[in-house]
Amino acid sequence: MPTAGVTDLKDGDFLLDVRENDEWQAGHAEGALHIPTSEFVARYGELTEALPQDGRVHVICRSGGRSAQVTMYLVQQGIDAVNIDGGMQSWAAAGRPVITDDGRPGHVL
Repeated sequence: MPTAGVTDLKDGDFLLDVRENDEWQAGHAEGALHIPTSEFVARYGELTEALPQDGRVHVICRSGGRSAQVTMYLVQQGIDAVNIDGGMQSWAAAGRPVITDDGRPGHVL
């Protein structure tokens, strides 16, 4: 499975957060698109509308399990997607900002 580390991400990379709503509300990466795994198939069109023309989709969850499933699905659909190793736990551990919807500091559930 295609995998990337948090340190491989650059500003402006397309990030898809597949955690559930309570996890997202506690804290997320700024600019990420949020489509929970439990709603992913029904909301797939939102992703295809937001896809970057020539970029890759970096898929993230809490620790990497759910995002791995979504990454495999996207790859099967012909989308250039990678799973973020260690998920939001690694994101926060690397010192990357975690914010709430109103821009305040958040945390990873």
